[in-house]
Amino acid sequence: MLIGAHVSPAGGLPRAVERGVERKCQAIQIFNQSPRMWRPTAYGDDDFHAFLRAREGSSIKAVLVHAVYLLNCASEEKEIREKSLASLSQSLRVGAGIEAIGVVLHPGSAKTGAVGAAIKRAGKVIRQALAETDGCQLHLENTAGAGGTLGRSFEELAELLDAGGSGPRLAVCLDSCHLLASGYDIRSAQGLAETLQQFDRIVGLDRLASLHLNDSKVPLGSNRDRHELIAQGELGEAGCAAFLSDPHFEQLPCVLETGADGAPAISDMELAFKLRQRGKRRRARRTR
Repeated sequence: MLIGAHVSPAGGLPRAVERGVERKCQAIQIFNQSPRMWRPTAYGDDDFHAFLRAREGSSIKAVLVHAVYLLNCASEEKEIREKSLASLSQSLRVGAGIEAIGVVLHPGSAKTGAVGAAIKRAGKVIRQALAETDGCQLHLENTAGAGGTLGRSFEELAELLDAGGSGPRLAVCLDSCHLLASGYDIRSAQGLAETLQQFDRIVGLDRLASLHLNDSKVPLGSNRDRHELIAQGELGEAGCAAFLSDPHFEQLPCVLETGADGAPAISDMELAFKLRQRGKRRRARRTR
């Protein structure tokens, strides 16, 4: 597992690498533009080359780009879908430029409309964005299920993948907080194993490409997206340790998005590494 953090690219893309190295990250995730604005940051080849030079020889083995939260590929409003397409396509271009393994996307929301129609709308935007770009995967993130958000279940993720064309550039990012909030009991190694069996049956573990580790302020099945510091929420130390040590997750980037200072700090990263080792020791004892 490549444990990492969401970091800021403020001051230039190489600064994101520096912040990741300062935190002893093996992976980093960035927004490619302000999460509060539609206007994209005008990154060019010089920026991409500077990022790649900064990453050479560093501890950063994997990079993710997170599409901004303004996007709603499933919107009934044509203008919002068009803006979402433009922003998502730009995220994929930036991802290709910095050799990211994928762009993480919240697929969208049906709001109060029909889910099936919303999945079709989202799928069309996703197909267009992939057709307009190349070289970078798109990872659809599971959601907590609030406000008609799409991807609250493995069945919905499978439908979204199908609607998006099911090509090799389309994959999944699983968020631990969202899993718990949407009703998947991953508070123990056994619960996580059973959840992943379901995921494999419905979606396929070969589609799993990235992970978010966030604890949850709210209980199992609450359908609310409320991140908590790792080991301090409903997952607790046991749930986070199980997530960090699951053998199905080896070689995948696992990014912390919440930290003691708002963003993940060195102390949060150190705790994640400790919990991973604790989880691995528990698993080893059970197999003796």
